[in-house]
Amino acid sequence: MDTAVLEKEKLATENKTKTRSGKPKWLRVKLPTGEKYRNLRKLVDKYDLHTICTSGSCPNMGECWGEGTATFMILGNVCTRSCGFCGVKTGRPEDIEWDEPEKVARSIKIMSVKHAVVTSVDRDDLKDMGSIIWAETVNAIRRMNPTTTLETLIPDFQGNKRNIDRIIEVAPEVVSHNMETVRRLTREVRIQAKYDTSLEVLRYLKAQGIKRTKSGIMLGLGEREEEVIQTMKDLRSVDVDVVTIGQYLQPSKQHLPVQEFIVPEQFETYKRIGKELGFRHVESSALVRSSYKAHKHLE
Repeated sequence: MDTAVLEKEKLATENKTKTRSGKPKWLRVKLPTGEKYRNLRKLVDKYDLHTICTSGSCPNMGECWGEGTATFMILGNVCTRSCGFCGVKTGRPEDIEWDEPEKVARSIKIMSVKHAVVTSVDRDDLKDMGSIIWAETVNAIRRMNPTTTLETLIPDFQGNKRNIDRIIEVAPEVVSHNMETVRRLTREVRIQAKYDTSLEVLRYLKAQGIKRTKSGIMLGLGEREEEVIQTMKDLRSVDVDVVTIGQYLQPSKQHLPVQEFIVPEQFETYKRIGKELGFRHVESSALVRSSYKAHKHLE
């Protein structure tokens, strides 16, 4: 039998064994270190600043903070959707906090963030789906932090062009919208979202002048290699510039189970294929999350 085939079978067997016994060794997270991280951690605790980095226990927090990048979530912490992969609480959201844009901008100033990533829950309960607060948040950050660059990781706004236009009008340096998974699994993983709606959002952003668009997918939900490659091709067909590919980890027993822990070699294969397809940046490894190395996606 071919050596490469034997090696692949060996890796697959090792992967299945580790899935039954626990997380594989390449998913071990190093504790954040460094003076920059420690100083920022003190500021976050002192001023009770809310970042996704801390609330989501991001494995890359120390690295990102050390490079001056942090991620903030707006529009509350209750989502109107119930995606099978997401740890955010689902239910009826609280009323809008109209001073939230100023609070986020102030947090970024206190932390001296060089590149800020802003994301949100889905707010299908609102007529504008939260797009007005989105635009006001970008404007507030720019007023208070004129040298800070921005990435907005937006929901699909149900494909409503007027709501998407509010993002386009404030022109963040990067606009991101995640596909999350392959077409076949979208209905199970994202429930209320549609694969083609997400593609259309990304196509529309670029067609209306957004210079850098970005998307991300998770692996380990039962997708096949050819499906991952097709998703990358679909993203390139709408001229997406940056793609992030990481391992799905189950937030709780109530969420979708991990079907497979993807081996590092497979992530490297997807990275190579992504580069060949023409993405400007491909971040592909087990611990990659949407905002990983986000500042580099401006280059």
